Amino acid sequence: QVQLVESGGGSVQAGGSLTLSCATLGRSYSTYCMGWFRQGPGKEREEVAFIEVDGTTTYADSVKGRFTISKEKDKNTQYLQMNSLKPEDTAMYICAAALYCAGEYPKSYWGQGTQVTVSS
Repeated sequence: QVQLVESGGGSVQAGGSLTLSCATLGRSYSTYCMGWFRQGPGKEREEVAFIEVDGTTTYADSVKGRFTISKEKDKNTQYLQMNSLKPEDTAMYICAAALYCAGEYPKSYWGQGTQVTVSS
């Protein structure tokens, strides 16, 4: 069983920064592709960014240039550095993982989410 645990959410003013973390708990003998989704109030869940096992990254257009996804080498722990935050970034940020991504967002395992609130 793969358990994902997010941390690092909080409240920040527009223009500020936050860093989210997602750790994999339990037995893990494989290296996972990992990513982030978010769901704002009254909105559909949307893709944010993901990082493949080889380090290749993909970002949604809405966060390109402002967010950076990274992953500890040989560990199933990922980070999302969020800069220049905007009120529209307010959402529950949800960690996800999969054994393989092959160019697609990981959707096999999910965390519970961490709330990010950006005030104007």
